[in-house]
Amino acid sequence: MPIIYLSPSTQEWNPYITGSGSEEYNMNLLADHMIPYLNSNAIAYRRNTPDMTAASSIAQANQGYYDFYLALHSNASGQGEASPVRGIIAFYYPGSAEGKRGAELIAANLRKIYPLPDKVRTQATTSLGEVRQPHFPSVLVEIGYHDNYADAMWVEGHMDSIAQQLVRALTEFFGIPFIYPSGPQTGTVAVNYGTLNLRSYPSPQGTVIANIPNGASVTVYGEWQGWYTVRYDDQLGYAAAAYIDV
Repeated sequence: MPIIYLSPSTQEWNPYITGSGSEEYNMNLLADHMIPYLNSNAIAYRRNTPDMTAASSIAQANQGYYDFYLALHSNASGQGEASPVRGIIAFYYPGSAEGKRGAELIAANLRKIYPLPDKVRTQATTSLGEVRQPHFPSVLVEIGYHDNYADAMWVEGHMDSIAQQLVRALTEFFGIPFIYPSGPQTGTVAVNYGTLNLRSYPSPQGTVIANIPNGASVTVYGEWQGWYTVRYDDQLGYAAAAYIDV
């Protein structure tokens, strides 16, 4: 199963022009909205905390292994209150082909919902630590300008759709189907003999990552073509829905 490091902004000093809170507050709220979609798509994650910094987030991520590092931010033009500048930028490190691919997928999916799609773009950079320093493909996405009233209002009013599009981009990056959340629900494994395979992909050809015994309790997050996305102990993957009673 893929695993990402999720790093919402820790910049509590950047206020939204609407008065709705800070960049840190709103990007953590966006991360909260992403969690059900990550679970239903069998994408494991580790997340930073608001008391951390970008530097400590990078350091924590680099102590482990992740398939992707995603930093969530909103932008500011520096032109003062009521800035006219709008748009979304997905930053990636120029030496990372996979980082660039991830940025392009994120931008393509956000264009579908942002009111000014021509202002959604990707950009290579060497100046941002969260794309330069992680040991794995990384993208820092600046989702609108929080000193522009229209952008700030759009972010606040579209948290769920932004979260969904970000996870859709991740499923495309990892080559797995997008599954809309239908849980969490508690399920019980019901097999006539042996164990139920937990797989890395919703297919009989998916790699077996765990064996779930008969009668075991699992958490079900979503369903796709006869497969459930489930968590068993600390493993997240796909299991045949026919053998789980929900």
